[in-house]
Amino acid sequence: MAIVEMRVPNIGESITEVTLSQWLKENGDFVKLDEPICEFESDKATLEFPAEAEGKLTWVAAEDDDIEIGGLVATIDTSFAAPTSDPTPAKEETPVAETITEEAPVAPAQTASYATGHPSPAAGKILRENSVNPADVSGTGKDGRITKEDAQKAAQNKPAPAAAKASAPEIAAPVAATAYSRGTREEKMSRMRRTIAGRLVSAKNNTAMLTTFNEVDLSEVMKLRKKVQEKFVEKHGVKLGFMSLFAKACSNVLMEMPSVNAMINGNNIMFNDFVDISIAISTPTGLVVPPVRNVESMDFHEIELAIKALAVKARDGKLTLDEMKGGTFTITNGGVFGSLVSTPIINEPQSAILGMHAIKERPVAINGQVEIRPMMYLALSYDHRLIDGSTSVTFLVKVKEQLEDPMKLLLNI
Repeated sequence: MAIVEMRVPNIGESITEVTLSQWLKENGDFVKLDEPICEFESDKATLEFPAEAEGKLTWVAAEDDDIEIGGLVATIDTSFAAPTSDPTPAKEETPVAETITEEAPVAPAQTASYATGHPSPAAGKILRENSVNPADVSGTGKDGRITKEDAQKAAQNKPAPAAAKASAPEIAAPVAATAYSRGTREEKMSRMRRTIAGRLVSAKNNTAMLTTFNEVDLSEVMKLRKKVQEKFVEKHGVKLGFMSLFAKACSNVLMEMPSVNAMINGNNIMFNDFVDISIAISTPTGLVVPPVRNVESMDFHEIELAIKALAVKARDGKLTLDEMKGGTFTITNGGVFGSLVSTPIINEPQSAILGMHAIKERPVAINGQVEIRPMMYLALSYDHRLIDGSTSVTFLVKVKEQLEDPMKLLLNI
């Protein structure tokens, strides 16, 4: 009997342990080579773990267990052969024609695989939060996999609890007994949430963080988008959004002011000759900040397409570790959730982060006249150990000038 031990592989340079978030195969199932048996949740992404041999699977770890790199997850007994169906011979005394006429037509069986009926990581979370049984959901993904869209539809179509049958006149219960709940429940914090918590606390404790504010008049940007949007979409297949304009404005200024794009490395300062802007993306499992690389060399449509691709992967839980690494500067847009002003926390080891906020029409003084303009507050949080106050203020002013006069943005002046 040959037993193959399934151990957590080396996933990434900085990852020391993972959480077993979900088994894809049952204990005792027969598994094939390279067939995913479970999903790991690391600090940065969710990964499928494929079988390294063919045979009978035996669980060693349980769901929600934290396992170190190299830790034992399961074993596979390769002495077990693949299960085969045992066809029953037809009875000689039963004519085939009679069997066909007496029995209902049998629908052709669908080919099932390991993915059939199993939710993706994002879909699984939605189903658990809405108490929906995956067995009640029909998967439309590859090989019958339950996708995020399937889970959302199932949650929306979940039948409401049946009302109790009224067998007697209703009697109002005492308010004090039923109006309030004092129940509590406790759930294990996901690995991604624990990582986010640790990084935020580290940034607060290990940097001399300070935030400076300014506001930008987006009248000209909105006119530009309205003027070119139709042709932009027709040519590039994506809309010209605010994020690409802000990213390009920041990259132009970052190349001009390299200290804001730099990082502290011990007693040294590491300057970067490129701009990789990390874009904060909200996902069902937490906030991720994958970088768009070499923004300083990209056109607006290339930035928009890159951000769109990263956002889709992030929300589907398909970002790779390489796509999560790096970044020299971060942009976060709390405005999509209605935030008017905030103080974003630095994304270590970076030295600065720009916070965008909601666009609000406000009265402002223009050449002695009061006008209603679309205004946005900007916030720059920075590490005061590396960036001086005058540098941070100048950075925001330069970004503001490029956005208020898009010609400067387009010509990088």
